[in-house]
Amino acid sequence: MKLYLVRHADAVSEDVAGSDDVRWLSARGREAARGLARLLREQNVELDAVVSSPLPRALQTAELVASGLDYLGVIEALPALAPGCHPRRAADELPARGRAVLVVGHEPTISALGAWLLGRPSFPPFRTAQCAAIESGAPTFTARSDIMQTHALFVE
Repeated sequence: MKLYLVRHADAVSEDVAGSDDVRWLSARGREAARGLARLLREQNVELDAVVSSPLPRALQTAELVASGLDYLGVIEALPALAPGCHPRRAADELPARGRAVLVVGHEPTISALGAWLLGRPSFPPFRTAQCAAIESGAPTFTARSDIMQTHALFVE
């Protein structure tokens, strides 16, 4: 199984949105999500499914990345990816989604999911619009839109 764990892109502040639960992507965030899609396209990422936290900033990130990868399927809002959920809940639901799944969430939940999937006590925190790829239970690369670079990750 290939999983592409993504932290949502930059969002407007809670002061602007009025509540953390309704924050949407900023203009900078939209551009960063498109940039992340370009980086993933360069890695020949093809998706069977896209799942996202139900919060707007995560769903918007998922939509922009999916569009940039020419993914035409449904983007599923997965409550198990909402902030504060235990990573086991999401991990249990992912295998049924396909062999290559883009997973969009929030910090610290998305890094906790990475740690859970790898059986490690922790996983490096994600920047906004960053992806970490996990293939067959091992990290393979990370893509960061803030520096528009992809780096290989090696297993110890």
